Amino acid sequence: AIIGIDIPEDFLAITGKTSEEFAEDARFLLAAKMFELGRMSSGQAARLAGMHRVDFLLALGTVGVSMIQTDDTIFVTSWRVAE
Repeated sequence: AIIGIDIPEDFLAITGKTSEEFAEDARFLLAAKMFELGRMSSGQAARLAGMHRVDFLLALGTVGVSMIQTDDTIFVTSWRVAE
C-alpha cells in the first residue's frame, strides 16, 4: 500500500533532505513509534522501516526508543513475587 503525505517543498529544503530521504526517515520513525507503543513486533516494525531486524533494533537508540520493550505488569508481578 502507498500512503501519500503532501509536504511543502520549502519544508523539505529546511530539513536538507530529498523527498526520498525524508520518506525513508518517516518510515523509520513511524516503525519505531509503533514498536515503542507495542503495536508492532520488532520484526514487523523492521519490515515497515525496510531494514533487517537487528539493524532496526540497533538504530532505535538514535531516536530515543529502547530496543527492549516491557510491560509494566511484569515489574509489578516480579516485585510482588520477590516480597
